[in-house]
Amino acid sequence: MQSADDISMRKKPHGFKLIMGRVLFFAAPILILIASLIGLGVMSVFKQEPEKTVDPVRALPVLISDVRQGNVNLTVTTQGEAQALTQNNVIAQVSGQITYMSPNFIPGGAFKKGDVIFEIDPKQYELQVVQARANVAQARTALLREESEAAIAAKDWEEIGEGAPSELTLRKPQMAEAAARLEAANAGLSEAELQLERTRIHAPFSGRVMEKRVDPGEYVNVTGNLGRIYADNVMQVRLPLTNEDLARTGLDIGFIADTQNAAVPVTLSANVAGKIRRWQGHIRRTDSAIDSRSRTVFAYAEINDPFGKGALDGTPLVPGLFVNAEIKGQNLDDMFIIPRSALRGDNQVYVAGPDETLTIKNVHVIDSDRDRAILSSGLATGERVITSPIRGAFNGMKIEVVKDETAIPAAVNDVSEVANKP
Repeated sequence: MQSADDISMRKKPHGFKLIMGRVLFFAAPILILIASLIGLGVMSVFKQEPEKTVDPVRALPVLISDVRQGNVNLTVTTQGEAQALTQNNVIAQVSGQITYMSPNFIPGGAFKKGDVIFEIDPKQYELQVVQARANVAQARTALLREESEAAIAAKDWEEIGEGAPSELTLRKPQMAEAAARLEAANAGLSEAELQLERTRIHAPFSGRVMEKRVDPGEYVNVTGNLGRIYADNVMQVRLPLTNEDLARTGLDIGFIADTQNAAVPVTLSANVAGKIRRWQGHIRRTDSAIDSRSRTVFAYAEINDPFGKGALDGTPLVPGLFVNAEIKGQNLDDMFIIPRSALRGDNQVYVAGPDETLTIKNVHVIDSDRDRAILSSGLATGERVITSPIRGAFNGMKIEVVKDETAIPAAVNDVSEVANKP
């Protein structure tokens, strides 16, 4: 029989193996992780440094243009509708039947000052004149009678009377009443003659007919509207101007030209019958208030003799025609002129330096349009401004001039005419 000691000796090796297996099972991953970290450390110590490369700074290709300097004559462009300076309705001052109408009183017809353009049947008013003259004759006779009776009364008082006679005795009140009646009769005659005169309607000025509203044979009442006419000696155009426009033209609110030299020249143009027609005029006044809706000030351009000498190419300036206006502005000396594409934002310019670097400069802009900008300061003659687009520009940026745009538009070379609008 096996003893207990033999049995215990056989069980010990089996338990030992079990414990060692469990230790290895849990310790193996830790050992592997430690070995990996040690390997990475060794590799990092012995790895080679990467080669360092420096990319050269590449210059940005740009287009440039030279700064020009010269005297500038600014202009302002705006628009407006032509209207006659003098226009009114033809109103009947008496009632009656129209017996005559001038053959020229038709839309577009012309007439001269003093021409008879309408005549209303005068018979009724001629009878009123005859009646008024009879009233005057009667009143004059009555006054003569009273004067005679007053003379007789005065003589009788001298012969039989005593003391000072009364005014009633000398018939002075009766004479005054007769004189007043004669004066009233004369006034009635004057009124009747005036009414008769008003049956013939004369043209108050030389002009043209805009509208005819009646025909011969029609009966019209007092204040009846017979038509509309306008004077053809002066035409005017109401032109809106902004605050900036006023500055460019040198005009002010409430401006009035006292003399011809003080008036501001303006050129009007319009497309008529497929051709561009032009008229020369002058701004003689501006409104004394700002329009509350448009926030502009209206200037009034006048064109003399628009159907004669004012029609430069034979086409008259007529009411209702919508025209473009180019107003002569201020003369500015020693201004800097650059292409519009060189202006960045409201007041910055990129300048190409002699060392091929970019410099940002602030400038004072007087005027600009789609082609060019007019500056008063911030640049110097001969400097080169960059005209091509640039993103993220900064002072000292490396640039490369690939094209020199020295050719400036003809309108800029002729700096005596520089407009502020297209």
